[in-house]
Amino acid sequence: MLNVYEQVDRNKRRSVIVIVAFFAFVLSIGWLFTRVLGFGPDALVAAFIFAIVSSFTGYWWGDKIILASTGARPADKKRDFNFFTVAENLSLVAGMPKLNLYVIDDSSPNAFATGRDPQHATICATTGLLEKLDRTELEGVVAHEISHIQGFDTRLMTIVGVLVGMILLLSDWFLRGAIFRRRDDRDREGNQLQSLLFFLGIFAIILSPIIAQLIQLAISRRREFLADAQGVKLTRFPDGLARALEKISRDSLPLKQASGATAHLFIVNPFKKGKVSSFVSNLFATHPPVEERIRILRQMT
Repeated sequence: MLNVYEQVDRNKRRSVIVIVAFFAFVLSIGWLFTRVLGFGPDALVAAFIFAIVSSFTGYWWGDKIILASTGARPADKKRDFNFFTVAENLSLVAGMPKLNLYVIDDSSPNAFATGRDPQHATICATTGLLEKLDRTELEGVVAHEISHIQGFDTRLMTIVGVLVGMILLLSDWFLRGAIFRRRDDRDREGNQLQSLLFFLGIFAIILSPIIAQLIQLAISRRREFLADAQGVKLTRFPDGLARALEKISRDSLPLKQASGATAHLFIVNPFKKGKVSSFVSNLFATHPPVEERIRILRQMT
């Protein structure tokens, strides 16, 4: 397993790789607009501008976009007293700057961290997590998220979350553009349009699993094990995090504000178990099995 410094270096490199890959993907889509749909060179220029703006936005404001997409609100020191005091105490232990704290009003227990670096970091928890965990368990979760921040996992996860959302948006534009073009050319070039529709069908079918696979490749499942271990170093009590993971994973309520672009951020997969969803989530999982994480934590006691 990598040490903390190696993990930080690797996450910084991967952040650059993800942005470059996204940039290439958007330019490829722009090229398809010009070649397949006949939109002219302006589409390629628009794709280039879109890629630059999206990459810049993902790096500098990705955390704010993600918090807004989940409907999170700033934590209230009186209302969320335990959350504040636990985060402040563990930040001091970890030598971290003061963290921004947010809360999602949702009864499903879960949490995530976001931000491009420790100076611009946020930990977000659901009301379900704050209500259902005791203080020791909450310490385990917050320590886990602080470890993600220290390891620069949050930069990578935030960028991936924003850019995946941008890819979905761009693919929607592409599909709408094709439909619009089809209406204009319905009486012409029938064979070409049939080929185009076939291509769009294949593209739509393979897009979702490719995005999930990119997330899996960009964010190693092993990062959760490292964050668990580093979090335990802060609390000195592995059973606290183990009990928290048990409670979170056993809760049957799905997190309504989660999406495919943000699911990888959470400490436990926010999409609860079901016959179809569990198969898909296992196939393209970005989280290791909770049972395995708990087993490893129990061995530390």
